[in-house]
Amino acid sequence: MLETQNLTIRFGGHVAVDRVSCRFEPGTLTAIVGPNGAGKTTYFNLISGQLPASEGTVRLDGRDLSGLPAPLRTRLGIGRAFQLTQLFPNLSVLENVRLAVQAREQGRAPTGLMGGGLDLLRVWLDRRAWIDEARALVEQVQLGDKADVHASALPHGDQRKLEVALLMALDPKVYMFDEPTAGMSVDDVPVVLDLIRKLKTRKDRTILLVEHKMDVVRELSDRIIVLHNGKLVADGDPATVIASPIVQQAYLGTAEEEEAA
Repeated sequence: MLETQNLTIRFGGHVAVDRVSCRFEPGTLTAIVGPNGAGKTTYFNLISGQLPASEGTVRLDGRDLSGLPAPLRTRLGIGRAFQLTQLFPNLSVLENVRLAVQAREQGRAPTGLMGGGLDLLRVWLDRRAWIDEARALVEQVQLGDKADVHASALPHGDQRKLEVALLMALDPKVYMFDEPTAGMSVDDVPVVLDLIRKLKTRKDRTILLVEHKMDVVRELSDRIIVLHNGKLVADGDPATVIASPIVQQAYLGTAEEEEAA
């Protein structure tokens, strides 16, 4: 279970996230919506550790993560996919994913040592297992035919799919997706959405989703929270939140505006 309590950050005199308190349970997907500048990505940055909170706490399974840097939060189970891709550009697709698998396994327990010395067979077997798992994940995101291509050479949509594969390789307790379909072609979007649907079937994982596309939000979310000027202004099931007149008019746009868009 992930929880934020009075989470706040100030930049000079501007309060970007203002005392947001929320609990996110395993087995649920919560969509975080609101207008541009509402504080959605900043809230993500506070949870994942990219930004230090001015006040308030982030807790995972009861453990206070406040003060911990992003790498340690990742190791404890906070997994983040960014709005802008974060890849190793000069490594192949397969090597990017293999490194994520290796980081996860080496973070859980030391391997390759036996009797105080290096067990070369164990090292080889571990590497073989990491590569096999990485190859399976690459196939899942439909990049199997590009496994040996450098990440920098991939089109934007394929880079987004690769980033999802990296997140799946880390197998976090909390999956955080920041506009995962942004900039993707019509053909690429269903691949990412199908992967998120599969993750939803895991009842021991929590998913947070920042997304502007309301059709995606309606389909995937179990719950919607709305931020505006850094404040939590609505929280509930999708039908109730979307139907709220104040939310439709002030934060999500009217039905006419959605149709025009």
